[in-house]
Amino acid sequence: MTRVVLAPDSFKGTITAADAATALADGWATVDPTAEFVHRPMADGGEGTVAAFEAAVPGAVRMPITVDGPAGEKIDTSWLLLPPTHDAPAGTAVIDLGSTSGIELLRELRPWDADTTGLGQALAAALDHGVSRLVVGIGSSASTDGGTGMLSALGALFLDAAGAPVPRGARGLASVASADLTALRPAPEVRVLTDVTNPLTGPRGAAAVFGPQKGLRSPDDIALVDDGLRRLAALLGVDPAGEGNGAAGGTGAALVVWGGALAPGAAEVADLIGLDAAISGADVVITGEGSYDGQSGDGKVPSFLAGLAAVAGTDAMLAAGRITPDADTALFAATASLTDLAGSSAAARTEPVRWLRVAGADLARAAQDRAHRIVRG
Repeated sequence: MTRVVLAPDSFKGTITAADAATALADGWATVDPTAEFVHRPMADGGEGTVAAFEAAVPGAVRMPITVDGPAGEKIDTSWLLLPPTHDAPAGTAVIDLGSTSGIELLRELRPWDADTTGLGQALAAALDHGVSRLVVGIGSSASTDGGTGMLSALGALFLDAAGAPVPRGARGLASVASADLTALRPAPEVRVLTDVTNPLTGPRGAAAVFGPQKGLRSPDDIALVDDGLRRLAALLGVDPAGEGNGAAGGTGAALVVWGGALAPGAAEVADLIGLDAAISGADVVITGEGSYDGQSGDGKVPSFLAGLAAVAGTDAMLAAGRITPDADTALFAATASLTDLAGSSAAARTEPVRWLRVAGADLARAAQDRAHRIVRG
């Protein structure tokens, strides 16, 4: 009997990690009906982080809230309350930026005005509840505001030279002259989950690398925001070159200022859900994400899972919405691109369950072929 661990990330904006795992298992079973499946949906601090914790921790409770989304509109969302433990006697709150200030919440990109106020409001709600610990996933950001919206919602003031509050979002970074943190709410233990290691500023910084995804198009615009982030770092006393400080448009740096500790998101989630133990007894582990590309090797779920599988001597396989030419597929015993299977990206996104089932079946056949070659060899 083949034991298959299913540990995909979500396919951003298309299908959740849990639903992707189910579809892959359904497809595999059409080829190998006696297979045993172990579902371990994954996340790395981005979309699906709360869902991964909710699935893994018995007694977790969704706490509904309404926050100001990245465009300032009211968003109904929730944070997750985990039961008390010895280390967190009043419980742990799990909050993800994607559901409060994420790019998927925008109808159109707002590179200058989108901000992280909603994340700060969610953090404040968890503090009001009295939790002992915060776990914050900061993937899928809509803004490059340096976390000023979040810190403002927690009591900070960002003022211009005349002493007036600066505009929200990246627009305000151009005029910020002082940062008053005297009324900033004290933080409990804060664990920050991120899938990137970029610094706050410079050629690998938040504006240069991720700004274009959020609507910063011209080199002049990127340079202006980069200068603003550098000025903000000086005001807050944070190292702009610090690893991970550029995550989520600089929200990583703001959370460090608040007292948070940055951690690799995939590793933290994997530890929580017992992924090491699951993989050690498996024949195959299947992972995946919406786009497996040149950035996927930098702390994201697929490359992390491939590393765990290699240590355990388990075959790793990949199913992704698309696999770009610059992606490192040598990590995997077999791969499947939904775009290739469906004939187009649009077709794959329209029917992700269908094509994930096809991918699961293809990967099962690849596993059988691989087993036959080993036997013959």
